[in-house]
Amino acid sequence: MKKRYIALIAVIGIVIGWLTLGGTQAVLHATSSTEFCVSCHTMQKPLAEYQGSVHFSNQKGIRAECADCHIPKDPIDYLITKVRASKDIYHEFVTGKIDTDAKYEDHRLAMAETVWGQMRENDSATCRSCHDFDAMETYDQSVSAQKMHLYAQENNQTCIDCHKGVAHFAPQATLDTSAFDHLFDMAKNTKPDAVKVYPIEAIKMADLATINPTVELTTVAHKDNQRTVMVSGYQMQGAESVIYMGEGQRSIIATLTDAGIKALKLGDAKTDAYGNQWRSAELTGLIEAPVLASNQPLWDYAEELDNVYCATCHAKIPANHFTVNSWGPVAKSMGARTDISELNLEILTKFFQNHAKDVANHK
Repeated sequence: MKKRYIALIAVIGIVIGWLTLGGTQAVLHATSSTEFCVSCHTMQKPLAEYQGSVHFSNQKGIRAECADCHIPKDPIDYLITKVRASKDIYHEFVTGKIDTDAKYEDHRLAMAETVWGQMRENDSATCRSCHDFDAMETYDQSVSAQKMHLYAQENNQTCIDCHKGVAHFAPQATLDTSAFDHLFDMAKNTKPDAVKVYPIEAIKMADLATINPTVELTTVAHKDNQRTVMVSGYQMQGAESVIYMGEGQRSIIATLTDAGIKALKLGDAKTDAYGNQWRSAELTGLIEAPVLASNQPLWDYAEELDNVYCATCHAKIPANHFTVNSWGPVAKSMGARTDISELNLEILTKFFQNHAKDVANHK
């Protein structure tokens, strides 16, 4: 009889265990489905963003469901994630924290940073379940993508450091619009006899040239609000209408008129390793536009542009990671993905180029 009781108790225990564990597993599995995830009213906005992303629809017909991106496969991380997700139910039915578009946008950055933090903690485990550096055919990637993936591997970056807006819109950082105007206020304090001055925007040098923002100019003479300044750089054979930042460094600092080309003071020509001929070039002329006595305020402004337009979507890339010539196309291609103005993009590009790894005396 005892054996029967023991067997009965064992069977009952197995049934209870099966119902408990199996039921729990069934609940966890059911609440991980995309259908369940987007069933709440507050998930309609992220659902629409997801449906417009490459993770929902692409040429290969491979779809990443909500759980594929948000729930790690590791058992412990899986359970932790499920427990954390319980707060979403609370806010959906109790607080109504994000039950309107306006509320959602107010909390978008905080919600995004929470997810980004979790993905950094587990080294973007869900991303790596599909994407892996070792499996990448880099030759099929764009040149910029190859460089960035190499940089990520060399600097132990994780996927989410750069791919913040792949399935949902990245939070929009706000640019202080008064910061640029403040540069002009600072320019009012520039002394007439300041030896080195820097334009805030593209300015005219009489009828000789257009000088780009942030370019260093040397004051030769001054009278009232007018300055006679000299711009120095290099000219390349075949591109006589521009002055470049340095020999072999294709960062344009001035665009010349026909009169400006004739007024240039040129040095002796040198041929570089690629067969291009370069020679030093100086141009002196009159300017009337406001200028700064230091380029530091411009670089501070550029840092703010970097935070708003670059670091919102990916980790900040040190300026000395690329060369002067590399930064031009990189900044242009990334700028095209944002609403940055042409002037702000030029200032930001000049910041990167003036701090690039091949700039003389860079520290």
